Amino acid sequence: MKIEYDIEVDSLYIRIQEKEVSHTKELEEGINLDMDDEGKIIGLEIIGATEKYNLKDIFNISTENLILEEPIKS
Repeated sequence: MKIEYDIEVDSLYIRIQEKEVSHTKELEEGINLDMDDEGKIIGLEIIGATEKYNLKDIFNISTENLILEEPIKS
């Protein structure tokens, strides 16, 4: 997992897999989920990250619950 933060646009990207993005699903305004062609999560983008979350908390995320049993349907 790789976490990137772009201070210029206040965008946080959490990359779970190093794969090509097939499509993006908007979960809510400013939160986008990137998926591969099988519906598996590749990454999560949060636009306006510091307005929505405390970045110190994001860097302490536990990854144990990030694995999905079923692919997300777009």
